[in-house]
Amino acid sequence: MVVTDPIADYLTRLRNAIRANHRVVDIPASNLKKEMTRILYEKGYILNYKFEDEGPQGSIKIALKYDKVTKTSAIKGLKRISKPGLRKYRGSDSLPRVLNGLGIAILSTSKGLMSDKEARSEKVGGEVLCYVY
Repeated sequence: MVVTDPIADYLTRLRNAIRANHRVVDIPASNLKKEMTRILYEKGYILNYKFEDEGPQGSIKIALKYDKVTKTSAIKGLKRISKPGLRKYRGSDSLPRVLNGLGIAILSTSKGLMSDKEARSEKVGGEVLCYVY
């Protein structure tokens, strides 16, 4: 199956797994998806991840994080911002704040993928890929 927007496919697979209360989700791998997974892990939105090199493409196994008491996911929402039909770029002085700093925006910058807070400290702008909250 040909996917025209791999980032939207990645976010949709995560969103569907969360709604179905799955513990682990399997996603086809790419370098961009691996970096997005690393950012989600560092910011505490997922429990763990593992890169598997099976087949021509490989896959990413992501262990989702849930609250023990209320059984709700650490990820409340995933929103794709920059789409293939309309790219959204922001400078370092006008980077978005997701839920007044409670969420993160993942950006593709000249220094690689990073969260909005890291981009502010590095003083770089770039393409706003998605919001996670």
